[in-house]
Amino acid sequence: DEPSAEMYKSLHKTIKKVTEDIENFSFNTSVSQFMICVNELQQLKCNHRAILEPLAILVSPYAPHIAEELWSGLGHEGSISTVAFPKFEEKYLVESEKEYPVSFNGKMRFTIKLPLDLTAAQIEEIVMADERTQAQLQGRTPNKVIIVPGKIINLVG
Repeated sequence: DEPSAEMYKSLHKTIKKVTEDIENFSFNTSVSQFMICVNELQQLKCNHRAILEPLAILVSPYAPHIAEELWSGLGHEGSISTVAFPKFEEKYLVESEKEYPVSFNGKMRFTIKLPLDLTAAQIEEIVMADERTQAQLQGRTPNKVIIVPGKIINLVG
């Protein structure tokens, strides 16, 4: 199994944050980022070596003894301290989708996940065809459709 994009995103956010924090001697915020990452990966039910091995390497400067145990438990010979530190890759943090709030007369009713490269006309077409929109409109046509790409969708009237 290949790890999901969300798993890679969580890992690379952590790599970026920990690397910056080590360079700036700001260690407390790294610990916080580790907790955030672990919670995200736990929700995603991540058990992929491609994610967990770099995470064990990342935690090694902070908790060297447990990192050595994790490294050994993953089946590696030798010390984790001799392994290269993971490199941050920007491509995993690039957003390709946005979860838009869809409002009717200013009240948010539901969200819809859409690609970021859609035009306002394409977004309007997709939203108007959505069954949740049809249920909210109850056969009426909105007086105005306000779409701010990347931000919000609001149907008025």
